[in-house]
Amino acid sequence: MNNKHWTRFELLHQTVKNKNIHIKGTHSYYSDAYDDGFESSVVRYLHGDEVTKDRQPRWAVDQLYIGDYVCIGAEAVILMGGNHTHRADWFSLYPFMDVIDEAYQSKGDTHIQDGAWIGMRAMIMPGITLGEGAVVAANSVVTKDVPHTGLLVVIQRSLSSIVSMIKPLSVF
Repeated sequence: MNNKHWTRFELLHQTVKNKNIHIKGTHSYYSDAYDDGFESSVVRYLHGDEVTKDRQPRWAVDQLYIGDYVCIGAEAVILMGGNHTHRADWFSLYPFMDVIDEAYQSKGDTHIQDGAWIGMRAMIMPGITLGEGAVVAANSVVTKDVPHTGLLVVIQRSLSSIVSMIKPLSVF
């Protein structure tokens, strides 16, 4: 992280090495001023990184597609499908290794289309599509597709306002 400054960025077509990340064009960038770069800090749980690039995957790997003219703010996170072995519909969320292949559930490919803008520290959940020109505000968590030229803004609530919205549980 030496020589980091808010003016620095990386052009994705020049730096991405993971074969499961597909970059369209030559203009998409990541503002890597505060961390270790796009593949090391932003893309999480994607087979084909430095540790897993020489390993055979156990299942079909979800892909990440990034269009041209995409802007990704500093410290954003794009979660991928490598850890979808925690099954809420099973008796335990624990990923038991003896049934890990049966536990895995793909969320599908993630698509960030041309001209999309992901704000600083936003989190994109697996299998999401950000439409062409979509804007995701800083610190937002994207759990559903954002349409073409859509704007996603998450308004933060204080913990006390969230607690006051919870209805008391019925005693039975």
